[in-house]
Amino acid sequence: MTVETGKEKINLDSLVIRFAGDSGDGMQVAGDRFTAGSAIFGNDLATFPNYPAEIRAPAGTIAGVSSFQVQIADHDIYTPGDFPTVLVAMNPAALKANIADLPSGGVIICNIDAFDQRSLEKAGYSQNPLEDKSLDKYKLYAVPITSLTLEACKSIGAKPRDAERSKNFFALGLVSWLYDRPYQPTLDFIRARYAKNAQVVEANTLAFNAGRYFGETAEIFESSYTVPASSLPPGEYTNITGNTALSWGLVAAANKALLPMFLGSYPITPASDILHELSKHKAFNVTTFQAEDEIAAVCSALGASFGGAIGVTTTSGPGIDLKSETVGLAVSLELPLVIVDIQRGGPSTGLPTKAEQSDLLHVMFGRHGEAPVPVVAASTPAHCFEAAIEAVRIALAYRTPVYLLSDGYLANGAEPFRIPDENELPAIEVEFATKPNKVLPDGREVFWPYLRDEKTLARPLAVPGTKGLEHRIGGIEKADGSGNISYDPLNHEFMVKTRQAKVDGISESLPDLEVDDPTGADILVLGWGSTYGTIVAAVDNLRQSGYSIARAHLMHLNPFPKNLAEVLSVYDKVLIPEMNSGQLAFLIRSKFLKNVTQLNKMQGIPFKTSEIEAALISMLLTQN
Repeated sequence: MTVETGKEKINLDSLVIRFAGDSGDGMQVAGDRFTAGSAIFGNDLATFPNYPAEIRAPAGTIAGVSSFQVQIADHDIYTPGDFPTVLVAMNPAALKANIADLPSGGVIICNIDAFDQRSLEKAGYSQNPLEDKSLDKYKLYAVPITSLTLEACKSIGAKPRDAERSKNFFALGLVSWLYDRPYQPTLDFIRARYAKNAQVVEANTLAFNAGRYFGETAEIFESSYTVPASSLPPGEYTNITGNTALSWGLVAAANKALLPMFLGSYPITPASDILHELSKHKAFNVTTFQAEDEIAAVCSALGASFGGAIGVTTTSGPGIDLKSETVGLAVSLELPLVIVDIQRGGPSTGLPTKAEQSDLLHVMFGRHGEAPVPVVAASTPAHCFEAAIEAVRIALAYRTPVYLLSDGYLANGAEPFRIPDENELPAIEVEFATKPNKVLPDGREVFWPYLRDEKTLARPLAVPGTKGLEHRIGGIEKADGSGNISYDPLNHEFMVKTRQAKVDGISESLPDLEVDDPTGADILVLGWGSTYGTIVAAVDNLRQSGYSIARAHLMHLNPFPKNLAEVLSVYDKVLIPEMNSGQLAFLIRSKFLKNVTQLNKMQGIPFKTSEIEAALISMLLTQN
């Protein structure tokens, strides 16, 4: 039922909304459902979930606030927005934790029922902000969300404590009406998600409908708003998170290679969702193994690769610490292996639910001995799909472990993803040895596991048990060709240099680094990983203001693209924004002797577009 209210509907070109409340208030669910509805509506979008590391942080406190920000637009966007234009605050702590980000004139929708004296004190308020005029510069809608939810659920006999849990759906229903989001996808989600508990389905449905009806009928809302659909290239789209896209990319790559995939994984935030997702895809010849620890996880994956599968292991920074010895073994054995590192803030346990580009130098150098490993980095949630395919391609073609870097921002963030046709995916071909490859002086035919392809320097792969191809592997240095144990000094040096040359040679298969420079700029912004969206947005904004700036983004971090030195030589000034203390900047300086300007942030949250704009304007002013 829709009530005809005669309220005006106003078009917006974009909207940034942030849902905020206690970590048990369902803000991630509300934000995710608003996002899903916007994806179905046809908007371009980007999201930023932000929540505490504790399973149940102290209720009503600043430390316990969980939020979900999403930007939707009728045009291409690259970030979830620097600041929200709408803040949904479920309690005083949520308001206090987020109000500094809301610009003057922004909209606040708050749950007035939660602003009792005890809750105000827990949040650190000495006075009620809804009454002391401190919010006068905002457009405030104080809605009794809790009491209206309880009233809506009274008819089904739900206990007040149980009914109150549905207040996130009341808030979602209200903003779905206010910003013209489709209702049916949320109602379908409620039925599917809570199907095992009929009362929960009913309570959430009643609360959601009560929220939308309140918006339609309440006199406090003079108008509603809509963000028209954006114009996307033709194709079939879905809303996807980075971890899901990465999982699908791994499955697609394994199937293109006609190989089974084995995931050995130990649960760790923020990588666990990959294990959860891949466990659903047994039909695509995917085997998942939840190991007892990180070491067992990577060892099982390496064993699967030796057995003829593509072995994958997933983790975050602390797990990389533990997997390093086995990664070194994979370097020595020259077996394909994909190590997925969903980076987070450190050191040690650090910031488990926050994003940081903290592990670049770790995956580059964090092994004993000379053990080079290729490194690939994803740049957006949807790009995680492409990056996963590329990591598998390199691992199989060059018989090497490969690090695939994402981070918590990409892993949990979402954006529209055009589902590619299978024919659009790159070919991945793997040949296994089927017969001996060496004739000894006495005429015997044998299999030497370290005879190399002249182009790639990759060794042959032989599935254990193949008749006539018996061979030994192990961590002790091996003789070139035969693979026999060797302590010969010159052989060791040759093998070290050969393994390095093999990784260096990967650059021959990489595309040149693309530079977006329509005007012949003097300044280049060079990025990697999840800084992509804010870099694009910042550069585009400044170009619209008449500034000339170039940008490029690295997917391959070891080896670098062949033309990187040439690209760097063109620009007098290079800005490298990173969510670390300057790890890519260190590599660029050391390898290319190029003086670069660093822009670093280590706060567990991504760059704002305005921060990169400010750094570029400072460089431009200095230049002039």
